[in-house]
Amino acid sequence: MPETSVAQPSVEVRPSLDLLDDLVREVETVFHGKREVVRMALAALLANGHILFEDVPGVGKTTLAHALAKALGVGFRRIQFTSDLLPSDVLGVSVYNPSSAHFETRPGPIFTNVVLADEINRAPPRTQSGLLEAMQEGRVTIDDQTYDLPRPFLVMATQNPLEHHGTYPLPESQLDRFLMRLTIGYPNREAERRILTETASNVPVFDRLRTVLSPDEVLALQARVDEVEADDAIVDYLMDVVDRTRTSPKLTMGVSPRGAIALFRASRALALTYGRSYLVPDDVRSLAIPCLAHRVLPAGASASSMDAHEHAALLLEDILDQVEAPV
Repeated sequence: MPETSVAQPSVEVRPSLDLLDDLVREVETVFHGKREVVRMALAALLANGHILFEDVPGVGKTTLAHALAKALGVGFRRIQFTSDLLPSDVLGVSVYNPSSAHFETRPGPIFTNVVLADEINRAPPRTQSGLLEAMQEGRVTIDDQTYDLPRPFLVMATQNPLEHHGTYPLPESQLDRFLMRLTIGYPNREAERRILTETASNVPVFDRLRTVLSPDEVLALQARVDEVEADDAIVDYLMDVVDRTRTSPKLTMGVSPRGAIALFRASRALALTYGRSYLVPDDVRSLAIPCLAHRVLPAGASASSMDAHEHAALLLEDILDQVEAPV
């Protein structure tokens, strides 16, 4: 049977925000040249959200997920999504044990802290829905029995935007379950040189990583997100950006209230990663596209296409340029 207990931070646990900078630097020792991506992934974790990476293969998505889990001292599992993958392959299944004459629950790979759902769009919709329900609820149901997932819990899903044969694009309602949609991109020349030289080393890269935060400390930091102060002017700025997406003639679908909540919480979490207990306008601006671009739909575009996402990002950039940020 899966472990159903949920770790709760002790009231005495109040880790220093400096540890978040330490964690970012630690992950950077194996994931080079993409500090802002690491910081955004950490912000998604602190905001109790999940990430969809849309990128070509081989740019380090697995490395980032594995390194983040190692630096947090939590469990990590990678699930390769394929067209024949069943929900039970992800969530778990009940199996009859003849010796005990009872059904026994065998938990699936989702029962861990950091899950890399590789090529999520290659699995059929039923399997996708099972994973996304677990992401939303933080628990799974197997044969009428409900089990809590371990905490902290982070899903980092990937999909290749250039291949569409044999895929099942995520519909808008399921894309909305992801707090952020990120693109890593290619590393710069210096970072790629480091990657090349490290591949020749006999020491596995993840063996060099040290644990910076404990699970209890992560839960305590997640609780501190709600304590981040947000001035009324910054909240109004965020709402102005959201309102523009709903009234723009270039968008057929604007940001929902859930999307606005996602941007607000992610911005507060990002402030924590910079060691601040208050929001600044740049927190909102830097996360507007990662948090909102997959929640809006340009006029005449298909939500499942990469072109639509890039077009949405450009339209959001225009909106951000038009809305005056508070000083």
